[in-house]
Amino acid sequence: MRIRELLGIELDIIQAPMAGVQGSRLAIAVSNAGGLGSLPCAMLGPDALRRELQALRAGTSRPFNVNFFCHTPITPDPAVEARFRGMLEPYYKELGIDPNLAPAGAGRAPFTHDVADIIAEFAPPVVSFHFGLPSAELLARVKGWGSKVLSSATTTSEARWLEAHGADVIIAQGLEAGGHRGHFLSDDLTEQMGTFALLPQIVDAVRVPVIAAGGIADARSVRAAMALGAAGVQVGTAYLLCPEADTSAVHRAALKSPARHHTALTNLFSGRPARGIVNRLMRELGPMNPAAPPFPWAVAAVAPLRARAERNGSGDFSPLWAGENTSAIAEVDAATLTRALAPEP
Repeated sequence: MRIRELLGIELDIIQAPMAGVQGSRLAIAVSNAGGLGSLPCAMLGPDALRRELQALRAGTSRPFNVNFFCHTPITPDPAVEARFRGMLEPYYKELGIDPNLAPAGAGRAPFTHDVADIIAEFAPPVVSFHFGLPSAELLARVKGWGSKVLSSATTTSEARWLEAHGADVIIAQGLEAGGHRGHFLSDDLTEQMGTFALLPQIVDAVRVPVIAAGGIADARSVRAAMALGAAGVQVGTAYLLCPEADTSAVHRAALKSPARHHTALTNLFSGRPARGIVNRLMRELGPMNPAAPPFPWAVAAVAPLRARAERNGSGDFSPLWAGENTSAIAEVDAATLTRALAPEP
């Protein structure tokens, strides 16, 4: 079954939820074009979440997706945080920032019953998760609204787990994908593989529809994914230059420069592996650094550096999330891009 039939959309295209670089505007544009627009919710407080959901309901009568993280919160270790801030201290001094004034906090919240209370009244047609699935009780609430449930798998083991625990659709996230890896059963990155190796293995391993994600940025890669058994595709990086995206000026500049061709997985910006354009911080500290606090506690230490540098027009300390396939991205509106990506009926 292709996802257009399961999710009630016209095109087999899902716009990847991209926390920090988009809101409801992009999701509305994609949904109105016939794809499935997605709203990233992990960084939204209760009031912002409600406003964005209201905007979605007002902006489109078509299906949309709301996305949440399912990580297990951990208690921060002051000693680990202090070591990481010590590593960053030369950069604080260079930019004239008092390290003692750096904010604390995680900035990324998992899906909870309090969040479910807010979204229940909106009964979103689709709810997707990253880093696994919520508890059985929470998942039952979501399905009780009639929502279809999607979640990311980076291995066949994760795909089987998701199917066994109630996912209606599985997103096969290849190693090329931009942003955070969705792995949740193992932290071993050597188990990760590219989209076009992973996709057919997951298709063969489960009975539910499988969506391909990672390295898909044009019609050719969409056709390739569908030929390998995908029921649809999820596209993120290609939407970053759309006018409806909230991508920052330094991020847009990087995506339009030769630097976009060099991406790497890094844990420096959040504490969890995520793919972005290699910048100064990644080069000088190494993209995967054992000193980074666990997700999401690395965020606060880097945030002042990012803010100051971006005010100076620099992306040296910014998470410039992007997938490996950046060659086809262009400044085009989201509706035009969505229709250009869509395979033939």
